[in-house]
Amino acid sequence: MSEEENQYIQQRRAKLAEYRALGINPFPRGMKPTHTARDILTTYESHDGDALTKVTQNFSVAGRIVFHRAFGKAAFLKLRDRSGEIQIYIQHQAVGDELFKFYKMLDVGDFLLAEGTLFRTKTGELSLHVTGFRLTSKALQLLPEKWHGLADVEQRYRQRYVDLIANPKVKEIFRARSQTVQAIRDFLIARDFLEVETPMMHPIPGGAAAKPFITHHNKLDMDLYLRIAPELYLKRLVVGGLERVFEINRNFRNEGISIQHNPEFTMLEFYQAYGTHEELMELTEQMFADVATKVLGKTTVTYQGTEINLAPPYRKLTMKEALVEVGGCDPAILTDKKKAVAYAAKLGDTLKTKNEGLGAILTEIFELTCEKKLMQPTFIHGYPVEVSPLARRSDTDPEIADRFELYIYGREIANAFTELNDPEDQAARFHAQAEALFKGDDEAMHYDDDYVTALEYGLPPTAGEGIGIDRLVMLLTDAPSIRDVILFPQLRKKE
Repeated sequence: MSEEENQYIQQRRAKLAEYRALGINPFPRGMKPTHTARDILTTYESHDGDALTKVTQNFSVAGRIVFHRAFGKAAFLKLRDRSGEIQIYIQHQAVGDELFKFYKMLDVGDFLLAEGTLFRTKTGELSLHVTGFRLTSKALQLLPEKWHGLADVEQRYRQRYVDLIANPKVKEIFRARSQTVQAIRDFLIARDFLEVETPMMHPIPGGAAAKPFITHHNKLDMDLYLRIAPELYLKRLVVGGLERVFEINRNFRNEGISIQHNPEFTMLEFYQAYGTHEELMELTEQMFADVATKVLGKTTVTYQGTEINLAPPYRKLTMKEALVEVGGCDPAILTDKKKAVAYAAKLGDTLKTKNEGLGAILTEIFELTCEKKLMQPTFIHGYPVEVSPLARRSDTDPEIADRFELYIYGREIANAFTELNDPEDQAARFHAQAEALFKGDDEAMHYDDDYVTALEYGLPPTAGEGIGIDRLVMLLTDAPSIRDVILFPQLRKKE
């Protein structure tokens, strides 16, 4: 902090002490306004000066002072509340000596409740001519506008409260996020889905291939895992007869941080009895188009300079088709493991384990050669069973799973299966995952005996899907980083 900044803060603290010495509480309770800035602007923006003179009503508004211009015995200030900004005019003649003295103790950043009548200034701006006001909260820190805005990206994330004050457009991102979640919720509820909540702490991590966070419950004296996915609990509910369920909530994965990844993130997962992954493709197209229309008023978005059309239908390719058509891969690798290994090595890929099968190798090649090229919405299906431990085998090819992933702008946005409901097949796949875990794959799944037991009670034919809310909001708001759409993203410790 510079010496000049420190002096400003000390001046504010001196004013705080002066308020208290005068017996005035600088942090009073309540103080509700009668109107928001939007209320006034919406109703009276069309009134000219003469029409406003006939409005005898008194108005009160409350908000943060974000602008202050003084001249002699009068001043213009702007108050910002949750709905917007409105200009107020404080004049010595209108408020009297005592209140005008208190006005001089106000700073940009303070919260104020002001009351008065409406008028138009010489420049035509609708304003509140103040007849009385009250400090509602004294700000001791300087707003960043004083120091050329809040440009430090890490500081914006670390002090999101300051970012929201300094950069009003940030509020619009999080309003859009809230609208996105609400639109998804409305879409699913209208289709007879039931919103549920499942545990955040699991005795066994499962539902996805990811490294979990571990915590410990003292009373039970047992380790628990922050959930990496709610999938296995949601499918237990389908077993119990809740045939259409969804959950929008946090997942936690102890992995890297990037512009697409945060250790805690928000997922939508939903499950539909008697559905298939093909049906979910159509449902997903409808959902994305509906959400975009409700949030943006259209189905086209411009993301980082690329126009993306979310209106159905979306392109559909099998993984093998994508490897050849999109990735430009040699078709020979699709059936020959040695050639696939050599091709992966040529791409600079280091296999996770020496025991990987052809399906896993092709999946890694797909990630390297195809993902970033899938800009327009594209469903990739025909994933190998080897990398789909919770998905049903295809009836036409037992090596392929009934699964798809949706890619937009080179990023995975959704992942869906026709669910595996054969308990013996599921047990065998859990055993394979447990063996991989034992051999050092810390993202492999544990064996979940209770989930296998649940399947033995009978899971009806079911389709399920997970959608990354954060990545969807990034797309809809043109946000380059996942940190831009998470209010308080995870950051390194401040040095």
